[in-house]
Amino acid sequence: MAFDLASLKFDAAGLIPAIAQDHASGEVLMFAWMNAASVAKTLETGRVTYWSRSRAEFWEKGLTSGHVQKLVEMRIDCDRDCLLLLVDQSGPACHTNRRSCFYTAVRDGAEVEILKPL
Repeated sequence: MAFDLASLKFDAAGLIPAIAQDHASGEVLMFAWMNAASVAKTLETGRVTYWSRSRAEFWEKGLTSGHVQKLVEMRIDCDRDCLLLLVDQSGPACHTNRRSCFYTAVRDGAEVEILKPL
């Protein structure tokens, strides 16, 4: 069965949440938004491209930092309203220079930094 981009459920702003996960380790790296064009571009090029809500433009991960995300596999959740991107991440995924954007945990009622910048 061929993939039908129109079958995805985008929100009122034309966006769909996308979670990037390291394809080898399973580590959750980051969360961002995609629109139909960025999904299509990602599938076409193999380089993950998001939609920046704050800048209202495409954001190809790693284009300026060199910390590229190469798409290994795109998965669609059961409701077709969220994407899981299995990626090959070069360098840190987070703009804070950490491997993952999820570097803060809540433990015993306190926030704890669990990942230091690389």
